[in-house]
Amino acid sequence: RKLADFEAKSSDQIVVATINSLDGEEIEPYANRLFRAWKLGQAGEDNGVLLLVANNDRKMRIEVGYGLEGTLTDLHTKLIIENDMVPAFRAGDFSGGIAKAVDDMVMVLEGNPEELETRGERNQQPPFNTDDLFFAIFISIWAIIFFGSIAASILPPIFGRKLGPGRYRWLGMTFEPGRRSSGGWSGSSGGGWSSGSGGGGFSGGGGSSGGGGSSGSW
Repeated sequence: RKLADFEAKSSDQIVVATINSLDGEEIEPYANRLFRAWKLGQAGEDNGVLLLVANNDRKMRIEVGYGLEGTLTDLHTKLIIENDMVPAFRAGDFSGGIAKAVDDMVMVLEGNPEELETRGERNQQPPFNTDDLFFAIFISIWAIIFFGSIAASILPPIFGRKLGPGRYRWLGMTFEPGRRSSGGWSGSSGGGWSSGSGGGGFSGGGGSSGGGGSSGSW
């Protein structure tokens, strides 16, 4: 009923087809042939969409007519398959995956692709890995200690002011590079960092499709 209402309102035709098997054929030519045989979309408009699911082959495809390729793009169909259908199918929710895919196709064809694109970008972000964070912190601390000790031993005698044997004043701190017990240097300073923010029926007469759309599997 939803698809019939959408077609009546927009003239765009979305058809969902499920088959048992492709009988060894690739899903792309199969979907294209079915699209043309059923003449999906309106005559002169070629504004049809075919959602094909091959159960035994665990494959799906969204075939888009010529007239809708600029609106329902390959990117959109790829996002719909990967984010709506594949997860639901793997969980055994076939009707839910198809329903969500249809909803998103309607949303895009009605001129509202932003939500789908935003969800796609969010799903493409890599998961946060705490192990990588801890490793980076460890390496950073080690580098600061190692290179800081070297710098504290070399730079004060060159750029600092000598206070006495083995003692130098530099950058507001007192350095004693020769004293191992102090870790190579000692000193004190005041200050810090602060930050903040505020305010702050398939007889339409169409059927022309050039292979636009996307395929997937689960």
